[in-house]
Amino acid sequence: MNKSWVEVNLGQLRRNIRALHDSIPARMIFVVKADAYGHGLVPVARAAAEEGVKWFAVAYLEEALELRAALPEVDILVLGCVLPESTGQLLEQRIIPIITDREHGLSLAAAARAWGKTLPVHLKVDTGMGRFGVQWNEVEETVKAFDAAGGLELAGVCSHFAKVEPDAPDAACLQAKKFCEALKVLPKGIFTHLSSSRSALYFPEWDFDAIRQGIVLYGYGAQDPAGRFQTRPILQWKTRVAQVKAVPAGFTVGYYGTHTTEYPTQIATLAVGYADGYNRALSNRGDVLIGGRRCAVVGRVSMNWITVDVGPDANVRVGDEAVLIGEQVEEAIWSNELSVLCRTIPYEILTSIHGLLKRKYVSG
Repeated sequence: MNKSWVEVNLGQLRRNIRALHDSIPARMIFVVKADAYGHGLVPVARAAAEEGVKWFAVAYLEEALELRAALPEVDILVLGCVLPESTGQLLEQRIIPIITDREHGLSLAAAARAWGKTLPVHLKVDTGMGRFGVQWNEVEETVKAFDAAGGLELAGVCSHFAKVEPDAPDAACLQAKKFCEALKVLPKGIFTHLSSSRSALYFPEWDFDAIRQGIVLYGYGAQDPAGRFQTRPILQWKTRVAQVKAVPAGFTVGYYGTHTTEYPTQIATLAVGYADGYNRALSNRGDVLIGGRRCAVVGRVSMNWITVDVGPDANVRVGDEAVLIGEQVEEAIWSNELSVLCRTIPYEILTSIHGLLKRKYVSG
């Protein structure tokens, strides 16, 4: 009763992976950065590997090393900037870095030469995202510089969409065109990947050799019947009722009394707060599920608790389960609903759930 917890349905993850495998012939690179979007890096990656996923992408070398310890045989790509002093670990652990610009590539090349080895890398091409990557029209001279330096094996090339809208695809089409122009100056047959979750859902012409998939495998953004596949959320977040209190009309709730009851009712206190990642923007806006019913969050979300109006006649007891994200009976609240209320995106809701909360893994 003192902590909320997370349940991750690895069976649903497997079904999501199969949905993509059945729809798209390209290889899948599963993006498991940020602790697998808050779902738990190692359990999620292990289940995916058992389902046939052979490529994984993370943001940082530390994540890659944790993943390598759990999965010795898979291919691991680091999407962030790995410093040259880590080259020994990259070589020893067979981890592939992204080259983020010419200087970065040359520094890794020098480090690899110092080890007397050749380091496999993927070249990031900036086609319009404006973050990491060599400008698309500077790829040829950059690759010539790498070839002259030695120490690098150009094993792959990639880019990243800034915007994908199926009803207004011009921006994404321009990025894809720039990417294809960059490919013309690279060796034939190089391993190529461009598509994110949203582009893979709608644009098969951008599959190339592999598709990098993140949020759709966790169950968001792929419910459109017009898409190439559909997936369902795999994470539920739950807590318990810590107290139930009967209150009169005109009763104020929470810090600064931002909610006043309009009628006699019952207020339940739940064991979760913004310290656990429950967004403070849900104060007086969010809902939770108790007994299969939606109950409004009333008053401000505090550090460790929230208060909800369960109604005057509800048979709610201390210890009852409350669903913050997930399903209960025939009702459901998912991260995309909360993200709208918080004026953010489902990614932030999921990755904000505190990493120290217990994760329970089920295979249903």
